[in-house]
Amino acid sequence: MRLDKYLKVSRIIKRRTVAKEASEGGRVTINGKTAKPSSEVAPGDVLEIRFGEKMARYRVLSVAETVRKEEAGALYELLSGEEDLG
Repeated sequence: MRLDKYLKVSRIIKRRTVAKEASEGGRVTINGKTAKPSSEVAPGDVLEIRFGEKMARYRVLSVAETVRKEEAGALYELLSGEEDLG
């Protein structure tokens, strides 16, 4: 699944356009490498997202095209940092 879509579906970032802008700005990495919005996300990947002074690391547990709001948190594990980045 595309990075920008995963960030929206998992609700790590609430809007896909914000997720796209963050990854285009070089503020998102996948397994330590700068990621583009079209980068593929797979279970086991570690995402790092930086917004200003906030930094968060997540481990991708699963990928789903759609998910209910209550179940979105099951798609990832927060490793460190902020719970909600926007």
